[in-house]
Amino acid sequence: MGLLNFAKKDTQAPESNIQLESFLKDFSIEVMPRTAEKIENFQDLLPNGTTVYIAHLEDTPIEDMVTTAKRIAAEGFDVMPHFPARIIKNKQTLKNWIAMYQGEANISQALLLAGGLSKPHGDFEDSMQLLETDVFGDAGFKRLHVAGHPEGNKDIDPDGSLTKVNKALHWKQAFSDTSDAEMAIATQFCFEADPVIKWANSLVENGIKLPIHIGVAGPAKLQTLIKFSIACGVGASLRVLQRRAKDLSKLLLPFTPDEFLASLAIEKSKNPDFNITNVHFFPLGGIKTNAKWATENGGSSAVPLSQS
Repeated sequence: MGLLNFAKKDTQAPESNIQLESFLKDFSIEVMPRTAEKIENFQDLLPNGTTVYIAHLEDTPIEDMVTTAKRIAAEGFDVMPHFPARIIKNKQTLKNWIAMYQGEANISQALLLAGGLSKPHGDFEDSMQLLETDVFGDAGFKRLHVAGHPEGNKDIDPDGSLTKVNKALHWKQAFSDTSDAEMAIATQFCFEADPVIKWANSLVENGIKLPIHIGVAGPAKLQTLIKFSIACGVGASLRVLQRRAKDLSKLLLPFTPDEFLASLAIEKSKNPDFNITNVHFFPLGGIKTNAKWATENGGSSAVPLSQS
């Protein structure tokens, strides 16, 4: 097996490269069971210990999720499965899922989110209701991440404001203040840095101090990114893609997150307390393409949760 060389770049590299490399440290990436099946071995793609989120879509059986988690964990990665509230029938189902993940893959962390359904399948409407069960605490989960929406979410705030999403984050901050779990916000992907920086700073100003793992779309064709952006409700920063699409010479070229991440990295270097602490990739153009871009730009991994 030919493992990639994840050595750091030359320390004489331009300052902007060093800033980006530092910002990409401990990056995470998201996969689905059906896409993970196409990867022979994740060790060929990612630094050992990288956090790999496993997205749970409505039609994915929990058995497939657990099998994927077990396989990726066995290959040396820190696995964080999604728990979408609206597809979980009741508290007993939630307990069963947790027991399966712990028994098969030794999982002790999760991303909690409402899920994309308009109508719940059972008792849970949102991630706050999942947290209120105390099931994760009873099971000894060490990390609990929750969803963030820098550009708002029309399903939550139809008027386009941030009123309800910010109210939910205040609730989650209060929960974190009394929880033993390490909590953070994992966001939807964005393309424009200035509004993201403004949003992140506004959270701190309003007492929300949870660290932010900013969602980033990995390298992909413009058409692919525009399609996913519309489907996922990414609105304001979509104009970045639309401007590029007007240049026909660039329409078929891969769009990479260089400029977006470089701007965030500069902000982090100027302000070490900046609350965006990590990068979370959505590999919309493919896992292999995304992993190659991340590691070539200096991305590395943390010590696996199981070893911390």
